[in-house]
Amino acid sequence: MSGLEHARTPHLRAGAIAAVATLVVDQASKLWLLYAFDIAKRGAVKVTPFFDLVLAWNVGISFGWFQSDNQLAQLALMAIKAIAVIVLGIWMARSSTLLATLALGLIIGGAVGNGIDRFLHGAVVDFALFHIEIGGKTFNWYVFNLADVAIVAGVAGLLYDSFLGVPAAKAP
Repeated sequence: MSGLEHARTPHLRAGAIAAVATLVVDQASKLWLLYAFDIAKRGAVKVTPFFDLVLAWNVGISFGWFQSDNQLAQLALMAIKAIAVIVLGIWMARSSTLLATLALGLIIGGAVGNGIDRFLHGAVVDFALFHIEIGGKTFNWYVFNLADVAIVAGVAGLLYDSFLGVPAAKAP
């Protein structure tokens, strides 16, 4: 048995499936909204009284922080994301719990999905907008996508596993 086989978690396949499934669902939803549904042409579409489909091009990072359409900044964000995915992959390979492995798979799949957007479009495709009206004033949440949902769910899974689950492998 090689050193790599010793280092692999028994749950690695499940984490890899979570990453690939997240990536496929994320990219399929974005491609459908952009090219089949043609959200750019339709504009905002009210789905429920508190949820709309909108098109937002996020040139920053999470929650639109560090907005920049500068090509050098975009390349730097892609490089940081690539390094983060590698580190998360190593962590996933060393993880000792199913929950942590699945959570890391969700984060990796979401990060790769948003990275593909950045590479193809120069920005991340965001489309989900929750909002609420209170006293005649509308409050909007950040516009997000399914990759973002997977990343947040993955982080929540890691937090749960860290504090309430069996001790997980330490991050590299």
